[in-house]
Amino acid sequence: MSNVPTINDTERLRPRARLGRRHRALLTALGAVVLILGTLFIGLLLNPDNLSTRLEWRNLPPSLQHPFGTDWLGRDMFTRTLKGLALSVQVGLIGAASSVVIAATLGLIAATMGRTADRIVAWLIDLFLSVPHLVTLILIAFVCGGGMRGIVIGIALTHWPSLARVIRAEVLQLRSAEFVQISRRLGQSRWQVAMRHMLPHLLPQLLVGLLLLFPHAILHEAGVTFIGLGLSPHQPAIGIILSESMRYLSTGMWWLAVFPGLCLLIVVRAFDRAGESLRLLLDPRDPQN
Repeated sequence: MSNVPTINDTERLRPRARLGRRHRALLTALGAVVLILGTLFIGLLLNPDNLSTRLEWRNLPPSLQHPFGTDWLGRDMFTRTLKGLALSVQVGLIGAASSVVIAATLGLIAATMGRTADRIVAWLIDLFLSVPHLVTLILIAFVCGGGMRGIVIGIALTHWPSLARVIRAEVLQLRSAEFVQISRRLGQSRWQVAMRHMLPHLLPQLLVGLLLLFPHAILHEAGVTFIGLGLSPHQPAIGIILSESMRYLSTGMWWLAVFPGLCLLIVVRAFDRAGESLRLLLDPRDPQN
């Protein structure tokens, strides 16, 4: 007998492959959630006394007592790194969530408030996309006086244009849908149609947008803090840790930059993978969905 699979065998194998792909995407998303919650909780629960100055412990290499070593003031780098990651995650979540809210609001306004509003929103999107958002982020953070408030406002006001363009295109398609037209004929206002009928259809795109904006928000926060325009030097932020470590790398204290940078890369990469998995899974053009 021939071992070539028939059409029926292929059809039976497709649900298994599709289920396996959905399981992988779900596990990736759950892993990202566990990672962020674990980073937040561990960073908050660690003893802050390890951040105090102890000159007798300064410049110690990684060991069982200090897994990430100590810095030039005897502070435990493991505690500093996790608390810095927790702070970066908070800033990234607040900034990315604010950008998602701005993008959703402008997208709904463009589709429900007429052609003039749509042209204004499209002009704003093109305007912000024409300027490198890192430069705009630095300017906004500088004008707002730096610190956590300045960096959050800067991230919120610079990371929404790409998502707003996607939401606007999606809402323009929903506007011509039959259920939207029926709702308008039944007397519902444009804002009621947008909130009750359009917004639920946009939640998957907004969730994916949040996961994809989050890594950029963390990296830009670390970059702006690295050059001294972000969080306060008294806070254990990753950007501050990396900035301070540059002065000691030539003396052989490699652990001051390697472990914080590696932890930041792991968190960013995990959320990037989670966002990409959800985006591919929710893509209606994918024949496997």
